[in-house]
Amino acid sequence: MKLFRYMLMFVAVAGLVMGGMYGCAKKAEKAGEGVQTTMPAGEQEKAEAGKTTGEEGKMTVTEAPPGGEQKAEPVEPARAEQALKDVYFDFDSFEITPSQTSVLEENAKWMKANKDAIVTIEGHCDERGTVEYNLSLGEKRANVAKDYLVSLGVDSSSIKTISLGKSKPADPGHDEAAWAKNRRDHFVVQ
Repeated sequence: MKLFRYMLMFVAVAGLVMGGMYGCAKKAEKAGEGVQTTMPAGEQEKAEAGKTTGEEGKMTVTEAPPGGEQKAEPVEPARAEQALKDVYFDFDSFEITPSQTSVLEENAKWMKANKDAIVTIEGHCDERGTVEYNLSLGEKRANVAKDYLVSLGVDSSSIKTISLGKSKPADPGHDEAAWAKNRRDHFVVQ
């Protein structure tokens, strides 16, 4: 009798899992939307004919819904995240060094040319120091970059700031080379 109950529970759970997967597939099918995937250049031959390749050797393929046509859209060669460069800071500092002002000036040019873009400046720190200290330092780093961009003519309403402290390192290493990469402002386009 116990064995029968366990088998019944197993069949019920398996049915729910299979029904959930079937239901999700049907929702996407009903919506008539394809699934976006990025395909390395070497696997392009496996895809159907008529797709275009992006500049970086990748392409975005929209898989066709059942009964629909397949569409291909090239990946933008100059994405906004690539256009905006990170700004780096010295240890325990939120002062913009002369070598980093040119980076901010280039970022300002891009932001003025793309006035509709909303940019979030993420202030980051290395792993040294307390969580609270690094959150405060990251906030100061993000705000000083925002202030500098505004002084260059960028609309302040198009810039948001956030401090991530030491929570998202660019380099997980535990030496000066890694720490130098982590003491940064990172620019994210919304």
